[in-house]
Amino acid sequence: MPPLTSPRQVKIPTIMLPPRKARVIAETDVLVVGGGPAGLGAAIGAADTGAEVILAERYGFLGGNATAALVMPFMSYYTQKPIKQKAGDTTLFPTDHGEGTPVISGVLGKMVKRLIESGGAISPSMKTGYVVPFDPEIFKLVAFDMLDEAGVKFLLHSMASEVIGGNEIKGVVFETKSGPLVIKAKSIVDCTGDGDIAALAGAQYEIGRKEDGISNPMTLMFRISEFKKSIFKKYVVKHANQWYSVHGLWDLIKEASANGDLDLKREDILFFGTTHENEVSVNSTRITNVLGTDIWDLTYAEWTGRQQMRQIANFLKKYIPGFEKSYIVQSGVQVGVRASRRIVGEYKITANDILEARRFDDVIARGSYPIDIHNPEGKGTIIKRLPPGESYDIPLRSLLPQNVDNLTIAGRCISGTYEAQTSYRAMPICMATGQAAGVCAALASLSVKSPRALEAEKVQSVLISQGANLHDIW
Repeated sequence: MPPLTSPRQVKIPTIMLPPRKARVIAETDVLVVGGGPAGLGAAIGAADTGAEVILAERYGFLGGNATAALVMPFMSYYTQKPIKQKAGDTTLFPTDHGEGTPVISGVLGKMVKRLIESGGAISPSMKTGYVVPFDPEIFKLVAFDMLDEAGVKFLLHSMASEVIGGNEIKGVVFETKSGPLVIKAKSIVDCTGDGDIAALAGAQYEIGRKEDGISNPMTLMFRISEFKKSIFKKYVVKHANQWYSVHGLWDLIKEASANGDLDLKREDILFFGTTHENEVSVNSTRITNVLGTDIWDLTYAEWTGRQQMRQIANFLKKYIPGFEKSYIVQSGVQVGVRASRRIVGEYKITANDILEARRFDDVIARGSYPIDIHNPEGKGTIIKRLPPGESYDIPLRSLLPQNVDNLTIAGRCISGTYEAQTSYRAMPICMATGQAAGVCAALASLSVKSPRALEAEKVQSVLISQGANLHDIW
């Protein structure tokens, strides 16, 4: 039986709920809502600025899409110098560009270093295409360690549902097994990914393409074990035109489709190597015409995503040399949402800003990941890269929602266009915007100012002291 379908086209009856009380469990300088890459960057950035910080997270662990959705590697945060991609490349990493330079450091740099030292990540290099494969379980441990060392307090199993103070936010209500709880704060950072706090406070937002509101498709990520790389490599060497770095297998997809064994929703099979020799991370499901802010769409996405996962895993095992004894060892706790709300801020980042490597006086983070649009209606992926060796700036203004005070935003929900979001949604960039939003929130709370009243130079100065990479702005 299919899941409950969306009633978007049907008038839904409503009832009045009785008034309720909520316990105010804490007051703090900075409250960070969401413990994914952006939230980790924000919490540590704010704490290192000298603020008292509480981080609230909906799951029982940290990492967000990195761990809950198994988006595991960090995609490249290095400038790209393209080289000709070679057919038959079996490194299982994206080796489609030459030597590059990192454009993000700060909290991200510290986390990558800690992951590598813990045996939980592979160091970025030309061989890996400068992506950073990591182990999600070690990521969870390192994230806790880093919060502990920064002095960040945290509360897990807490889902934000309301804000206190309207568009001048004073606190957030969380739904928990202990009943509704309130945390008050001088300044709040929205790192929910979906811009939930900003939306609850009345901020304007956009979703999907301008012409039809359709958003980038979702993907349920999963890990497959007992993969024999040496056997796969022999197949790829013999059929060199069937595999390019991390994707391919077109002829076998066609054969399996003709036999009724596969109905692939994207154009090819895409998977990455991991920190484990006999494992791959599969990014091949594609769930279209769904919104990440709609509970019915999310229910459908989880259901159909796992149906696609089972079919893909069976296809790999039956048709692909090296996968004969493979099995699914883990799937995401939740489906991976690429894009949802984009909060309307003081500045909206555009595709031209990215592709022209634009600079801003109020830069607080940088990015080099390409525009990466997965067809929201079916097969096909569009990649548009920056000029060789270039990066783009993210301005502080894109972290400041219009018409809402005491709030900064970070991660994929910052202010930008549909096309631009497909670049700045990458997790390293989310962590960098998170660190900047955290620093901004901390400075605002300590000086009793609105975040938008801060001088950009002050935020930049603190970020640079924390090791952030803002290029030569002075």
